[in-house]
Amino acid sequence: MKTDGFMPLKKQDMIDRGIAQMDFVYVCGDAYVDHSSFGMAIIGRILEAHGYTVGLICQPDWKNPESICEYGEPRLGFLVSAGNMDSMVNHYTVAGKRRKTDAYSPGGKAGRRPDYAVIVYCNMIRKKYKHTPLIIGGIEASLRRLAHYDYWSGKVRRSILLDSGADLISYGMGEHSIVEIADALASGLPVQHITFIDGTVYKTRHEEDIYDAVRLPDFEEVRDSKTAYADSFRIQYRNTDPVSGKRLYECYDGSLFVVQNPPSRPLTQQEMDDVYDMPFMRTWHPDYDREGGIPALQEVRYSLTSNRGCFGECNFCALTFHEGRIVQARSHGSILREAEQFTQEKDFKGYIHDVGGPTAQFRFPSCKKQAEKGACTDKRCLWPRPCGNMKIDHSDYLALLRKLRRLPGVKKVFVRSGIRFDYLMADPDRTFLKELCRYHVSGQLRVAPEHVSPGVLRCMGKPDISVYNRFVKEFEKINKSLGMEQYAVPYLISSHPGSTLADAITLAEYLCANRLSPEQVQDFYPTPGTVSTCMFYTGLDPLTMKKVYVASDPHEKAMQRALIQFRKAENYDLVKEALLKEHREDLIGFGPGCLIPPRKMVKEEKRPGGKRPDGKRPDGKRPDGKRPDGKRQDGNRRGKRSGRA
Repeated sequence: MKTDGFMPLKKQDMIDRGIAQMDFVYVCGDAYVDHSSFGMAIIGRILEAHGYTVGLICQPDWKNPESICEYGEPRLGFLVSAGNMDSMVNHYTVAGKRRKTDAYSPGGKAGRRPDYAVIVYCNMIRKKYKHTPLIIGGIEASLRRLAHYDYWSGKVRRSILLDSGADLISYGMGEHSIVEIADALASGLPVQHITFIDGTVYKTRHEEDIYDAVRLPDFEEVRDSKTAYADSFRIQYRNTDPVSGKRLYECYDGSLFVVQNPPSRPLTQQEMDDVYDMPFMRTWHPDYDREGGIPALQEVRYSLTSNRGCFGECNFCALTFHEGRIVQARSHGSILREAEQFTQEKDFKGYIHDVGGPTAQFRFPSCKKQAEKGACTDKRCLWPRPCGNMKIDHSDYLALLRKLRRLPGVKKVFVRSGIRFDYLMADPDRTFLKELCRYHVSGQLRVAPEHVSPGVLRCMGKPDISVYNRFVKEFEKINKSLGMEQYAVPYLISSHPGSTLADAITLAEYLCANRLSPEQVQDFYPTPGTVSTCMFYTGLDPLTMKKVYVASDPHEKAMQRALIQFRKAENYDLVKEALLKEHREDLIGFGPGCLIPPRKMVKEEKRPGGKRPDGKRPDGKRPDGKRPDGKRQDGNRRGKRSGRA
């Protein structure tokens, strides 16, 4: 079987390979990019490596059921995924506005996939092939595997297993479970009897066959009671570990049960290497050339994945539900081999854009006991402060970066994945931070304090702002000693559960005092599978069952967002309204701590080149941005900092 080229994308490819019937047909909402950053490529390549044939149907016409009949009926089953993103996140902003582009489609054109893509694709398949095994996976299926709050419809939806009509969900990263599913089907086992594989979800009408399991509140209960929903979520969250996690199940209509088996075990280092050493073509399929290719590839083409999993456990992140908290890492040799492949490509200019994963510097599990007992269910590794049992060591990651820097043909190695500043500050050895500043930052290092208010940070699961402040001082001190002008750029989230208008003003005061001007702001986006989304929907912290304030009114959310960008003239009215509402008239004036002046700011008309007739800039500043005394006219010490949330 040919595995060193692209996987089949159309029937002619199947014929050219001499394949009479595909073992699996993989239907996906993304275009085909044969690269290890794309789930479809990994799952397809793994199945090929185990001797199975796979035909891809990418972005089928969901209005025409015939579009999923390209290869006919597969021998073993259909695989369905929405793609690398949840289709609703792919389509809509947090404000509900339709996005104009889709980075996972040819030419970045939007509209190539439906809303709730997994459900739509599965219903298409069921119309044509009523009894063929149907397995769903990817981020959309994984995070919707049990009853879940759906932000876009504003209601609690059933498990996607039921709404899609699928037989199984392969949740999480899927490498182990998909091979076990394939082997079971190939052995002749009916899909209805595949109930024993870790990392899968199945359905049954026989509760007596569900063993060693915890029953969650029934769907009707979590649909009608927010307290029951939070209670169910808490149980699920505490059973996301592959070592200690229990089998869970929930009941629908009194007689149908959806059963979640425990998560798959993490990949070993050798298994990780095997995945990333597969013969990926490392580019999009040539069929997309005429439309300009797939934009999403550009972000990752010359980046290196070094790890998976994250023990940081930010409440607004779904990694705990999807990848898990136990860190898995590739060997240096595997990563270096991929980097050497970069240097052989004609488009490579010598710059490796990133080396990391969910958190760049995590290269091993947080402590030794996780191998036998798993991650703790009742406490976290980094919050509210680093655990005494946690291993804090940057030496392995530092050694990897040094090896990459020395590769012939490599000019610069950047680190653009998230850096956990709290983990870094817990390390008394500053060697990594020094080399990070000297070799691996491209002028700006993006870090994520997310907020400054203690109450909001507690709801986020983020450390006290004092830890971030200490990090910035260290970062600036080291850069000064190196003679380098580089800045720490903060990611910030507005309107996160727990954030009141007063908290938003506190954040604005912090930005003002530190002369920070974020150019982009991210409102909290309630996506399935996060603690924060549960807070948003229920008004309860599911881990403590305490009440949490939620800014759900769009106008209040607009005010919170505007406060982060209080310097923008178009935000003046919202900022002033917020300050008056909270009786903070002291922040309206011309003093050093004031956010806005008493009178409305007016944007001046721009002229070509950004200058007025007198040669000065439209804002009255000198062309070099400095005052006669040499300081910047906007008061910034080091220039305008920008960042998104």
